Amino acid sequence: MHTTKENDPVLSREEALSILNTPDDQLDDLIARAEKLRRKYKGNHVSIHILTNARSGNCSQDCAYCAQSCRSTADIEKYKWVSDEKLYKDNDFVNEHHLSRHCIGLSGMKFTDEEIEELAERIRAMKKTGTHLCCSIGFLTEKQARMLYDAGLDRINHNLNSSRAYYSHICSTHTFDQRVENIHMLQKIGFEICSGGIIGMGESKEDVVDMLMELREIQPEALPINFLLPIKGTPLGDKDISGLTTEYCMKVLCLARLMVPQSDIRCAAGREVYFKGEEKKLLSVVDSIFASGYLTAGGQGIQDTIKTIEDAGFTYEIESA
Repeated sequence: MHTTKENDPVLSREEALSILNTPDDQLDDLIARAEKLRRKYKGNHVSIHILTNARSGNCSQDCAYCAQSCRSTADIEKYKWVSDEKLYKDNDFVNEHHLSRHCIGLSGMKFTDEEIEELAERIRAMKKTGTHLCCSIGFLTEKQARMLYDAGLDRINHNLNSSRAYYSHICSTHTFDQRVENIHMLQKIGFEICSGGIIGMGESKEDVVDMLMELREIQPEALPINFLLPIKGTPLGDKDISGLTTEYCMKVLCLARLMVPQSDIRCAAGREVYFKGEEKKLLSVVDSIFASGYLTAGGQGIQDTIKTIEDAGFTYEIESA
């Protein structure tokens, strides 16, 4: 093991794998090790985000976990654009509650320039209030990315989701390498990057390590880890999630913190299911969470989320330290 100039340990693949294999009775020691890095870079702060599903369903991508994909029969609401009233109300909500960021998800793989300009107009309107904005928006052309950057968009989410080796098991409409190339293009333009993955789709521990090693190369500003919530009507709707114990999920988050310590490590989907009653331990490792639900799944409301953070002895504010 060697260290960075900040004296953070740089884990080898074997060392990373051994962390996922940590015996449960040694988990507290692992959490303490991760917490040191969490405190070093993020202090005592937790950043809260809300997510607006701005375009729902009818996606041409076939991602196995997603209720919005072309091979999903899940019963979800479908629309091309969320109402401006809903979008701007959510944006005001972020500002009124002093949350970190407004995340905006749009289903779809590709968009026309006209659609991107429609979004850019909305971004310009929301940026007037000073909100930090992040969009999850499939694959943009360089021209489209610049349109959004010029409109004031701060950050783009583009998850790797799994390892390069496992990716074809969950999606066939694009490749892992296309995702990585897209992220590099966005970084060159100047966007902050949010990129992470989903745990529990049938991948091995080696796949989890390999995904995090790829993310270590990318160095995203935010690294969200989602824990699978099987959705009826999707190919993973009946997936056995018995392996997603609180202990294993915590080991994954600890590994993310140890491998990419300066990123905002976010516990995203599954937080309310897999970490119920363990919020104090969770927040000693992660510094970023969602409130009020996910794209097609519910979540903990804002007041309960704030109470959870404060009860665990942490603070939340406009930006994580």
